[in-house]
Amino acid sequence: MAYASDRLAYGVCDITGFRYRLRDMRKTWDGLLVGPDQWSPKSPQIMPKPPAVDPQALKDPRPDPSSNGNDFYANFLVYSTYKDGPLGTKLQTFAMSANVGTVGVTTT
Repeated sequence: MAYASDRLAYGVCDITGFRYRLRDMRKTWDGLLVGPDQWSPKSPQIMPKPPAVDPQALKDPRPDPSSNGNDFYANFLVYSTYKDGPLGTKLQTFAMSANVGTVGVTTT
């Protein structure tokens, strides 16, 4: 297929609709054909680099069987500004129950 010569060809900007010489127009990173005053390079924030791979991470981690349930995440320490001391060193759970009462429904 034959195309028009650059010195005689004009194009229409996809953003503004203005007419420019085709040889002066540029294509943006997303495929738009724009005039030289509308063109800008692709911002690095549009497609950020993927995070670096952590070489120390394990694919399928499992707890250490020799720890007997006393893994590092079961013992933790929470600091507070109240009286400048720790709040707790062992995770303890408790039971709770609540009653709302009875509800009567009458339909007619």
